[in-house]
Amino acid sequence: MSKPILEALIAIIAALLVAAVVAWAGSQGGLAVGGVPLFALGAVVAFVIQWVVFVPSYRAQTEKFYDITGSATYLTVVIGTLLLAGRLDARSLLLTLLVVVWAARLGTFLFRRIQKAGADTRFDDIKPSFVRFLMAWTLQGLWVFLTLSAALAAMTAASVPSFGVIGWMGLAVWLLGFGIEAVADAQKQAFRNDPANKGRFIQSGLWAWSRHPNYFGEITLWAGIALIALPALSGWQYVTLISPVFVYFLLTRVSGIPMLESRADERWGDEPPYQAYKARTPVLFPKPPRGED
Repeated sequence: MSKPILEALIAIIAALLVAAVVAWAGSQGGLAVGGVPLFALGAVVAFVIQWVVFVPSYRAQTEKFYDITGSATYLTVVIGTLLLAGRLDARSLLLTLLVVVWAARLGTFLFRRIQKAGADTRFDDIKPSFVRFLMAWTLQGLWVFLTLSAALAAMTAASVPSFGVIGWMGLAVWLLGFGIEAVADAQKQAFRNDPANKGRFIQSGLWAWSRHPNYFGEITLWAGIALIALPALSGWQYVTLISPVFVYFLLTRVSGIPMLESRADERWGDEPPYQAYKARTPVLFPKPPRGED
């Protein structure tokens, strides 16, 4: 067995173990359907959807449905949880609405992008391998479940506390993060659509404040979701507050920023304008631009 395949198998097992631990913790004291904890059921659905779509995707050797499947999973799990929980309190309705709005926008944006590009180079090396490609889909199941975990725990919690000040604070944080992510994506898409920018890197708009403002927005909006969910959590359910921490870790240490920074260095690393841009612009947390050196 080759090292890449062994590493992929380990990643799959680790993802399932982490999901199992969080599923157990988030289910404590929560609602159940037919004796099955509703929170844990959300975890199962998140993984099953990925594996079902993985099969035809592997056979066709395509990654075109990867991102849209992730977004569809968010919608399925959060709406399904709301309906099965059978209660329409303000917190549950708002959490569902915020996730639906975010997933619909991002899913549509990513699907259109890959349709236009024709391929996602992230998958070039792994999709010929059954195990390595399966790993990518399994990790997406973990991504969906862990990012949703705080919201799902609040929606399935036994108690239904009032929305309160913390809830409004969480909504404000979510709105800030969502706005930053949406604007950053729109600015980058407009930049790429201009033929004059072919082969160039974006350094204007929010991208003058941060090299990855869309990721900053992503992390911020999930922190807002966690704040909204917080008052409804108790006991082991507090483990689900790992949600924004997991998003931060994955985007800054695993699949997001490290990969994009490496590609950018390969493409523009020897160019003085890019070196100057890196020197004056923070990687993630925005800072007002101070102009070119």
